[in-house]
Amino acid sequence: MSAAGRRRGRRERALLWCVLVAAWEAAWGQLRYAVPEELPKGSFVGDVAKDLGLQLPALRDRGARVVSEGRTQYFALHGKTGHLVTAERIDREQLCRLVEKCVLRCEVIVEGEMEVHGIEVEITDINDNAPSFREAEMELRMSETTAPGSRFPLAEAHDPDVGSNSLQRYELSGDEHFSLAVQAGPGGEERPELVLAKALDREEAAFHEVVLRASDGGEPARTGTARIRVAVLDANDNAPVFGQAEYTVRVAEDVPVGSVLVTLTATDADAGMNGHVKYSLKKVSDMALEMFELDSETGAITLVRSLDFEEGDSYELEVQARDGGELFDTAKVAITVTDVNDNAPQISVRSALSAISEDAPPGTVVALVHVQDRDSGANGEVRCSLAERLPFRLERSFDNYYRVVTARELDREEVSEYNVTVRAADGGSPALWSSAVLALRVLDVNDNAPVFAEARYSARLPENNAAGALVLTVRAADADWGQNARVRYRLSEGRVRGAPLSSYVSVQAETGALYALRSFDYEEVREVGLWVRAEDGGAPALSSNVSVRLVIVDENDNAPQVLYPPSAPAAGAGWSGVELAPRSAEPGALVAKVVAVDADAGQNAWLSYELAKATEPGLFRVGLHSGEVRTARAVSERDAAKQRLVAVVKDHGQPALSATATLHVVLAESLQEALPELSERAAGADSPAELQFYLVLALALLCALFLLSVALAVLARVRRAGPPAVPALPGRAALLRGRRRLPGRLLRGHLALLLQPVRGAGPRRRRGRLAAAAAAAAQPARGGASGRGALREAEPEQQRRRGRAARGARRTAGL
Repeated sequence: MSAAGRRRGRRERALLWCVLVAAWEAAWGQLRYAVPEELPKGSFVGDVAKDLGLQLPALRDRGARVVSEGRTQYFALHGKTGHLVTAERIDREQLCRLVEKCVLRCEVIVEGEMEVHGIEVEITDINDNAPSFREAEMELRMSETTAPGSRFPLAEAHDPDVGSNSLQRYELSGDEHFSLAVQAGPGGEERPELVLAKALDREEAAFHEVVLRASDGGEPARTGTARIRVAVLDANDNAPVFGQAEYTVRVAEDVPVGSVLVTLTATDADAGMNGHVKYSLKKVSDMALEMFELDSETGAITLVRSLDFEEGDSYELEVQARDGGELFDTAKVAITVTDVNDNAPQISVRSALSAISEDAPPGTVVALVHVQDRDSGANGEVRCSLAERLPFRLERSFDNYYRVVTARELDREEVSEYNVTVRAADGGSPALWSSAVLALRVLDVNDNAPVFAEARYSARLPENNAAGALVLTVRAADADWGQNARVRYRLSEGRVRGAPLSSYVSVQAETGALYALRSFDYEEVREVGLWVRAEDGGAPALSSNVSVRLVIVDENDNAPQVLYPPSAPAAGAGWSGVELAPRSAEPGALVAKVVAVDADAGQNAWLSYELAKATEPGLFRVGLHSGEVRTARAVSERDAAKQRLVAVVKDHGQPALSATATLHVVLAESLQEALPELSERAAGADSPAELQFYLVLALALLCALFLLSVALAVLARVRRAGPPAVPALPGRAALLRGRRRLPGRLLRGHLALLLQPVRGAGPRRRRGRLAAAAAAAAQPARGGASGRGALREAEPEQQRRRGRAARGARRTAGL
């Protein structure tokens, strides 16, 4: 195989290895990219969406974003392309001046799924800095007796670039008395030294100038120069000497400013000016120069600025001790800063929900929290915890990320809002801690049906209520929130006395107020049972029912009704009842009974009786609760035969209602004895106009019946006799027989009319009975003679009968 083929195979294997490493890192949620420094804002870094296997629509919908440590965000995620781009111009030397490999870390957080993916971006160096010396011009003093080959350390050049772009070589030019030697330091750095190549002679030249050039390895290379002026002095026998070649100092980072960290001592055996030693810093970093100060007379190194282990844990200084004769010695000072637990853990909430549904399953991610402690060792070890008795727990997610997840189902009705405190404590002694509070609101789910304040409702409604009257108000509460807790009421279907329930009562949908739509009558409806449904506004809606019982309360709205004796139809038109009481009745004898009822109930229907008026006070009494009319004493001869009693019937309502009953009592031993009293009573009862009407009516009926009977008799004779013939006139004996029968029938009619008022007949019935009596009086005429001759012969007799019937009718009309 040729050399070109071998090189191609090596490149292919290296590319495959890189692809496999990138795939493995992507699978574990860690992406690595590399970009050069000083790229303009918006430059492409990597295709995050493709490397993480995320679809662009899902990436936009889920709300992915990039976060990183520090105040400055150097990267951003392009929402349309899913690319990671630079958000600021990055200067590697500013960010990582003490670190050779500059790596910036950030995280991509997918909000919708609470996922976090780590990204490392290596910032590669470009040759944007030239080597430079701290002093562009330097001065050295050498004795003319200095032996050739002597070495004098020179100030080093500094190049913040790294790798091939950093300082690579030194060059010296300008004088043949000197040459350049480069020594490797303990850290691999190059230290230039000026070597005396040829003996000096002050009389020949008091000053020599050389140029020191430093170059880096960039393309193209950058250089920096320093001009060195060497002064030749008279002889100086002894150079200063440090007590030790290297000083090591360990100091805590919390040492106060102004403290002396170490004092360097160099001795010179010479006397006078040649033995006077001064100290100076020859090699020191910019940061060390800001932190420390060297006293040129005493050699004391003092702290002038607070140390921070997290910014720098070690510093190196090179101190030169020079006497008056320009002889010198150098010593190295290594200052190590020890960590102190002076940094509390820092908690950053990368992503958090502000609200969560109460039916979220256990394990739902609520927040992503990043925890970091700038200290090191045990001081930087962080332990995170949550407050006890909360339905949440912490789970380690990625690197220093924690997820706050639900430990069980939530119930908004128990706790509607949580303040979850995440506490982070380090391992220092004493431990430092910090906390962050997550405010989480629990969203309502319609999981509670309305609950009525009472298991059942009942109300008492007086009858005769006004239509639209408020009966009662039902109350139902829903433990949910918002629309799910909005309760509306309605009636369940039902019927009352065959009519829809909705025609009797209604319920206000918002307030639950129950109204009566009509006036209730206790005598018709005594109780109404119904169901009220309470329904919330959730989807689907939940509901519950409660029974409501309306009891109609009776009011005293019905006066007692007298059943016996019946009331008179009009004032002065007869009497309402007649009872016969023997004069020989003993005290307490029952005469009559007033019967009354009341349509109300309860005490409104309790009746009491009392005698309001009486013809003879003290003769009769009425039972208070029975209504029985009894004699209170024995009847005397002086008591009138006709007694009029007025009884009052009262109920026990508030106010009480009453009715009256009028009772006529005739004191007589028999009906025959009572007839005259009854006749006189009846005679004064009807008016003359009524008597005249009854008489005319009786005569008309009598004539009509007579003519009808004659016609019937004629037809009967004709049918029996066959051919028409002159009928035989009745004899006188037949007429006499009919006349003798008339008084008996008339008397029976009179007695029937007389007894009717005693039985309680009214005026209309009396008119009917008078007509019947007139018809009975005309009955004998139906059996008389037939034919025109008989009629003419019986005409005087009929006139006499009419006269007698009219007189009898006048006597009985009053009854």
